[in-house]
Amino acid sequence: MTDTDTTRPDSGRLASRVRDRFSATPTRTWLLAGAVLLLLELGTVLQSVAGILPLGSGLTQLAGEIPVLLSRETIPNQGTYIPGSGWQGTFFDWQGTFLNWQGTFLGLSPARAWGLRVAVTYLYGAAVLYWLWRGYLLYRSQYRTADWTPFDDVIRRFRRHRWGQFGLVVVLAFLILAVFAPVLGPTTLDQNSIDPYSHELEYHDEATGEIETITVGAANRDSTSQGIEDRNVGPMTYDDYDRFHPFGTLPEGQDLFTQVALGARVSLFIGLVAIGISGVVAITLALVSAYYGGLVDLAIVLVSDATQSLPQLLVVILLSVVLSQTWIAELYSGAALLALIFALTGWPSLWRAVRGPALQVSERTWVDAADSYGLAPRTTMRRHILPYIVGYLLVYASMSLGGIIIAAAGLSFLGLGITPPTPEWGRLVNVGQPLLTTVSWHIAVMPGVLIVIVVTGFNALGDGIRDAIDAETDIGNEEEASAAASGAGG
Repeated sequence: MTDTDTTRPDSGRLASRVRDRFSATPTRTWLLAGAVLLLLELGTVLQSVAGILPLGSGLTQLAGEIPVLLSRETIPNQGTYIPGSGWQGTFFDWQGTFLNWQGTFLGLSPARAWGLRVAVTYLYGAAVLYWLWRGYLLYRSQYRTADWTPFDDVIRRFRRHRWGQFGLVVVLAFLILAVFAPVLGPTTLDQNSIDPYSHELEYHDEATGEIETITVGAANRDSTSQGIEDRNVGPMTYDDYDRFHPFGTLPEGQDLFTQVALGARVSLFIGLVAIGISGVVAITLALVSAYYGGLVDLAIVLVSDATQSLPQLLVVILLSVVLSQTWIAELYSGAALLALIFALTGWPSLWRAVRGPALQVSERTWVDAADSYGLAPRTTMRRHILPYIVGYLLVYASMSLGGIIIAAAGLSFLGLGITPPTPEWGRLVNVGQPLLTTVSWHIAVMPGVLIVIVVTGFNALGDGIRDAIDAETDIGNEEEASAAASGAGG
């Protein structure tokens, strides 16, 4: 047995320590909280699994019978208003049956019921995020071997960065909107635009004083926003069929908020997939060029310059048109194709952002020491260069996400990219552009304002991450504190 072998910890004692830590009260509490959060949405999880895997209709039926906290059935927002009697609708009980009650949900109006569902959804998202944060703190205090790492200072500096925290709040709100889009919408995509004439709703006819039935498609046709007073359903109003529209309706009568929420999911998908692919390419090429240098780095520089020399907008439009008839364009209504195009045309900017730091790290003594010990190049790049450039990638990736969202919206505004009936923010702005100076201004303004807020949030988050990674930001704080102390002493 060598000296190195004698210094290794006993595997039995190590396993015992791990078991003791997992049996500790904080860990058990954290795991129990996670189980509760999962059970609240277990039905939704099972429905997603049943939709992906061929597990038969039995699991799908079982998932539909499991009550979930976040669903349109749990807190319904559609009902019928009868003068003198209030709101009448249906209430979903925990056994999965529908019982007639006075009121859409606990007697609330559709507007208040929808607002309650939105509030519960965001509270659930905040609870999941807080659970993840507590898990990180638990890992840092109970399971991490080091008492301090540079990441602790990054977190500390970011917690003092108000602009970055604003961006984080905006980004998290956007993520919750995209993830829970089917829950947050006042109606469904199928009822809103895909097949509205296959669904019916009840309303109170003031002329006859009776409860009448009408198809959703016909109700949409009578609830259009076309720029004139008698043809407009604005934000935070009801239509003639007692349906509440938080952002108003579209020129064809569809609910605008439902389209905006589902469009957020499309934008998030395009951004994450494009950044994921281009980030992997950028990191890989940065590591290779920094480690090998010479002709390898020169070849990558030439390929990057050639890619960036092309007019990106024209290339994106050309590829969108040329590949529009391929099988890739059929994936997620063209969202997968857009993500791939943005990744193939956008990786040079990310590569240049991380190439400089990678070259600096490659000249450090610990990289030479790793080579002298005979480590494989792949191991040296992964262990001794990659950790120092991931932060820079996060900064520029967060900023690039906003640009991708704008680019995707711009293509849809021009009639390219995402194909109907899948919603997309740019196409909504295009639909509302002719009505911008009329009473139906909300059609273009609402999605346009959201684009500005979301892109600003991603840029602010990138600024916060950049300043948190930069250790020199502490110098300014220390100087300010020293000046304040000397001033107070004087």
